[in-house]
Amino acid sequence: MRLLVVNNLASGYGEGSVYDFVRSLAQDGDEVAIRSTDGTTDLRTFLHDAEEFDAVAAAGGDGTIAAVAHLLADTGIPLLPFPAGTANLLAMNLGLPTEAHALAKIARQMRTMDFDLGEIELSNGERHGFSIMAGAGYDAAIMAGAAAAKRLLGPMAYFTSAFANATPPHARLRLDIDGKVVETAGVGVLVANFSKIQFDLKVVHENLPRDGAFDVVVLHTKDAFGLIPAFINVVLDRTGEFPDRTDAFELHRGSSVRVEADPPLAVQFDGEVTDTTTPFSVSMLPKATRFVVGEEAERLFGEGEPAQRPGGAA
Repeated sequence: MRLLVVNNLASGYGEGSVYDFVRSLAQDGDEVAIRSTDGTTDLRTFLHDAEEFDAVAAAGGDGTIAAVAHLLADTGIPLLPFPAGTANLLAMNLGLPTEAHALAKIARQMRTMDFDLGEIELSNGERHGFSIMAGAGYDAAIMAGAAAAKRLLGPMAYFTSAFANATPPHARLRLDIDGKVVETAGVGVLVANFSKIQFDLKVVHENLPRDGAFDVVVLHTKDAFGLIPAFINVVLDRTGEFPDRTDAFELHRGSSVRVEADPPLAVQFDGEVTDTTTPFSVSMLPKATRFVVGEEAERLFGEGEPAQRPGGAA
């Protein structure tokens, strides 16, 4: 096996589990190349010869993995998301383990499945990829507020930030979804590819990251406490009751979305808080990312189409 590891030194808790992964993975005759960054080196310089490897492993948080996925979009190069961040939502959505030896076993098996990838265009013209979700408003405020405490509190930092920002700005929203204009209002908008957030909770009932469309969620409530009934219903989803999301959530679906807000709202994608505000646009890149997955993803997302094995065999 020839494996390229892109390692973000600044992600997560800095415990270096990626090196345990490499030790567990490597066998006689293998080549494992580790290319590390603390955020200074452009990831493009690491991937110029990615096609010469059997797969790429991106070790970092969700933002790091999304950036690598965007650079490898539509190449067919298998990408193993190595969860080395604090929330690791993509790994959770894919049912991937976080333990290095278990990930090494999955890398050896080399099952792959193709998943949709979102692309966001910010107001400054920059384009970025995202695997899970992009958004504006309340979610961006939560991400920004959690940044300083993530290493200490882990995922709990997001809940602490949510209630520290209990009265987020309320804005008039204009959504253009596949050419259909929706006028509404709220404290935020989420454009989701994968549906699960922290603590294995789903923003929407179904997790459909291979169907070529986003779930667009408007948060109607005027403060954090208005989201509590909707949050309770999200928890009930885990019991199989699938309750309505209450009036706090307004749901739409589409593959091309533009979001405008008055006043402008801060923007984030896959937990990366930008220095821009609305407007922003997102577009779907259908099945543009080939992830290395385990049996759990095959069960969750196979839809009668099993994961591919090395050599193209199912």
